[in-house]
Amino acid sequence: MSDKTNMPLVLAIPSKGRLQENTNHFFARAGLVFKQSRGERDYRGTIAGLPDVEVAYLSASEIAAELASGGAHLGITGEDLIRENIEDAAERLVLLTPLGFGHANVVVAVPQAWIDVSRMTDLEDAAARFRQRHGRKMRVATKYVNLTRRFFSQHGISDYRIVESLGATEGAPASGSAELIVDITTTGATLTANALKVIDDGVMLRSEANLVASVVAPWNERQRQAVASILRRIAAEEEARTTREVRADLSAFTQSQREDVCQRFDARPVGSMSDRTVVFQCPVPQLFALTDHLLALGAERIAVSQRDYIFRPANPLLDVLEARIGPS
Repeated sequence: MSDKTNMPLVLAIPSKGRLQENTNHFFARAGLVFKQSRGERDYRGTIAGLPDVEVAYLSASEIAAELASGGAHLGITGEDLIRENIEDAAERLVLLTPLGFGHANVVVAVPQAWIDVSRMTDLEDAAARFRQRHGRKMRVATKYVNLTRRFFSQHGISDYRIVESLGATEGAPASGSAELIVDITTTGATLTANALKVIDDGVMLRSEANLVASVVAPWNERQRQAVASILRRIAAEEEARTTREVRADLSAFTQSQREDVCQRFDARPVGSMSDRTVVFQCPVPQLFALTDHLLALGAERIAVSQRDYIFRPANPLLDVLEARIGPS
């Protein structure tokens, strides 16, 4: 029998496709490189330099299920799969951070010929007219049964029947198997090609890949130290990527001016002030507004640089996780 008190941390990542490529790139940016001893057919792996981590290669839906059951501690999966498949997701999982890839929207789409249906309130009226005309409920084809039921209930729509889609959902209205659909889309091109349109307020969920942790998994000390190391690197890379260091030569710069810069541009002073040089770390969107301001104050030269990593004692990602799983 295995000793569960000394088991490694299980990190579940997508096993194929663009989602796997983006996941590999995300972790590599943080200095976390995956190793598969037997190549791509090996469904178990490791992270170079982190012997206390076991990598499991699974489908995105399997990852969500493993996290919910406690079979994996950490994983990458889409929010749509979590919201659809895990009824008590808020109690079992914690979404640590969105990753900026795997974007897709779960939407309500109707035939373009339905010119009088542009909002969910119109759909309610259409359902009533459909029943009156055809003597049956309007059919909705979807793989997202639970999301559909919740969303339609929120909008007071009950006169419909779900047809679970096993194939290409967008073809259901044309084939006559359903009147409208709920499906996932990225650009909307496939919907347009099938003469469908998204209802104006019919975006049910704006989904993307997330770094997700399991609350119900057993967390021993070895696993806690491993996840701290992973999250420390991810947080350090994210802060470095989303901020810039601004170094300005100023003949005069007061403490009140420094405090004003921090407040106005969400900047953080780096080190103490010298007679002629001030250094700030600021978010990328504030960069040029800050440099304009410093030039207006008389800066003679401003240098902007980007760090590879910025490590801090506090880790917001780890704080969120520890708040949910409790002390060791």
